Amino acid sequence: MENAQRNRPAEGSDGEDTRPGESGTALELLVHGVGGTTPEKMLDDPRTVRITGDDVAAMFRRADDADAERQPAGRREGPVPEAYVWCNLTSGNGTRALWLLLLPFMVVNIAHWMRPTARGRRRTVRLYGLLVRLAGLSLTVLLVAAACEVALDLAAWQCAGTLACAERHSWLGFLSPGISDGGWWSPPGRRLALAALVPTALTGLLWFLSLRTWSAYESQQPMARAPEPEEDGGPTALGRPGFWYGRRLVARLRAAHTAAGLLTVAAAVGSAAARYDREPGGPAVLGVLGVLLEAMLAAGAGAVVWVVCRRGRSERRLDGGLDRRLVRWLPLAALALLALTVVYAGWERPGWRSAGRLPGDATFGALALAQGLLVVVLAGVAHTLHRTDPDRRAAMRGLAGPAVAMLACALGGVMSGGVSQRVSDWLDGTGTSMPGPPVLLTWQASVIPPLLVLLLVLGGWLARRAWRIARAECAAVEREYAGETGDPGRTRRIASVRAMAALTDRGPRILAVTSTATLLLGAGALVGALATDRTPGEAAQGSYAVVHGAAQTAQALGSWLIGLGFILFVTWGRRAYKDASARRTIGILWDVGTFWPRAAHPFAPPCYAERAVPDLTWRIATWTRSTGGRLIISGHSQGSVLAAAAAWQLPPSARRRVALLTYGSPLERLYGRWFPAHFGPEALGFLHQEVDCWRNLYRRTDPIGGPMRLPGDRGPDVDRPALQDPLAYGRTEAHPLPAPVLGHSDYQADPAFVEERRRLLARLRAAEVPAPRHTEEPGGGPAA
Repeated sequence: MENAQRNRPAEGSDGEDTRPGESGTALELLVHGVGGTTPEKMLDDPRTVRITGDDVAAMFRRADDADAERQPAGRREGPVPEAYVWCNLTSGNGTRALWLLLLPFMVVNIAHWMRPTARGRRRTVRLYGLLVRLAGLSLTVLLVAAACEVALDLAAWQCAGTLACAERHSWLGFLSPGISDGGWWSPPGRRLALAALVPTALTGLLWFLSLRTWSAYESQQPMARAPEPEEDGGPTALGRPGFWYGRRLVARLRAAHTAAGLLTVAAAVGSAAARYDREPGGPAVLGVLGVLLEAMLAAGAGAVVWVVCRRGRSERRLDGGLDRRLVRWLPLAALALLALTVVYAGWERPGWRSAGRLPGDATFGALALAQGLLVVVLAGVAHTLHRTDPDRRAAMRGLAGPAVAMLACALGGVMSGGVSQRVSDWLDGTGTSMPGPPVLLTWQASVIPPLLVLLLVLGGWLARRAWRIARAECAAVEREYAGETGDPGRTRRIASVRAMAALTDRGPRILAVTSTATLLLGAGALVGALATDRTPGEAAQGSYAVVHGAAQTAQALGSWLIGLGFILFVTWGRRAYKDASARRTIGILWDVGTFWPRAAHPFAPPCYAERAVPDLTWRIATWTRSTGGRLIISGHSQGSVLAAAAAWQLPPSARRRVALLTYGSPLERLYGRWFPAHFGPEALGFLHQEVDCWRNLYRRTDPIGGPMRLPGDRGPDVDRPALQDPLAYGRTEAHPLPAPVLGHSDYQADPAFVEERRRLLARLRAAEVPAPRHTEEPGGGPAA
């Protein structure tokens, strides 16, 4: 691909006779969907040039169209196609593989945007956001606590303190009192201080990744404009000037979460030393220092929670503040406190020996309890918001956000518990020399098999549902292709694709059952661990043989499943780091999950829309302003979501000059149901009224795209009747070979696409072009 910045159309150059707006030129801005593509494929031409942008995201044209605005009127009939390629925002270099570590953070960030629609309940809306941010903070603490469990408890405290374990792992010999013969690093406090480098490095890595992506994504400033009347851009926050500029918020949250991670490490290092110093006969001076350090840790934790509770930015304007003192000094203060704790723990204490588990096992139980309570309270808040402004299409009646937050917490628990279980099994080969990880982690692993059984049952229900839908669709296919020679196999194939596509609408029910079961099983694991303080197999001893056998089976199977999942996770990440195609597959997940700004968790993968939406807005606004020409935003799949977001961000004058053509769009089917506060019926209806015209294409075989279900109060309806798929049932003159079932792809190959684009061009009235010299005929071409 050739960089053709020199071919960019000149704005207002060469006098009025070369102004693009006067040539009648129309622009079709193509925006691709998930998974990405190449400009050559989007433009159907091997010779493309980059008009504007960089190697990450850019606008491309065919080489022959590079200066189309300055061509004489009437030279071309259709619009100039211009492709916006943004796939490198989510599947670029190999470091994207590290984003797999951030999966729970991404999921909880999605929950933040799933709140129900609410009018006049600003305090309740803020409470919803506050609870999700606290849940995100708990996930950061959980991840760092898991690293502390592995490095401090299992390796430095248990294995290095046990001669049999240390002998099996020679790299721990210098930490073992027996092997090193009382070496300098052998005291428990110094072993913990050295092992603290691992969770500290993990926290530093998270900070670095967040800072790096923050500089690349959140630093893309949208177009400056005054807030619009009527709640700053209509019934959705996506129209507010500062919505796609979360630079200040992410900086604040990054400082708070980094400090939380460092304070977690400090608490893990200092708790054992402080408990020893408080015992009768312990050193008095060190005992006082321990109390002071614990008070300082509590004060630091309070400061972190206070920062997280404060939202810290405004969406009603471009908020350029950075809170530099807070962002700089909060992590530095936490790091200094960690250094003091390390020095305190490493002080010489004759007679101190490590035994059992590291004090602080209750941390995981407290985190699990706090997360459960947060989810329950969040569900109550979401239910209150939904009752205020009911939306019958909202997923789970407004409870999708709490359900997703529950899954994020469960995913974080499984990942942290899985690492601890695997490391424990690796260090303690016999399973007898070490106490192992906290009992709660074993209980959490034991509830995985019952959850998988439930998922298998749900899978069976979905299969039965798909079979029933396919039977009904067979008759519908025969009616639609009446007159064709019957082919039972072909009919069943088309009906099966339609049935599988229809299962997308059952997603809310699956999520409801899964999240509820996860909450109940997690509560049961917490109660079992606290009540017995033993593993499930040990707790079931003495009961019925069936119960004991089931507990032991669940415990062993859960441990192996976690190990298998951990191995697959590492393998997938390693493959994604080396293989661009695998990285692109992971990029599809990020395309869907990272559309939203990082409002709940700063360590989540970055929001690509904070670069893509300003790109599109700047391009549309500057083109319409400089040319006065007609413009169609043509978005496929996720590209239609970006197109709608960009249209909401446009100034009203520019918004009325563009048309929307969406196809395979999840705007209503997925985003409208799962994110009703931002893509609900009122928001989409407002967009329909504000743009000049809008048409939407979909197929019944498409598992992602669907209708908008909006009535046309001016002009035609938004939705065209469902496109025929396949285009031909059997062999015809136009299709001598069997036509494929396209599903979610190749909408532009359908004749309906060209037809709807032509109609949109005809509806873009010449009267809306400022100071035109020529007018267009109804067919869309320039007047003679």
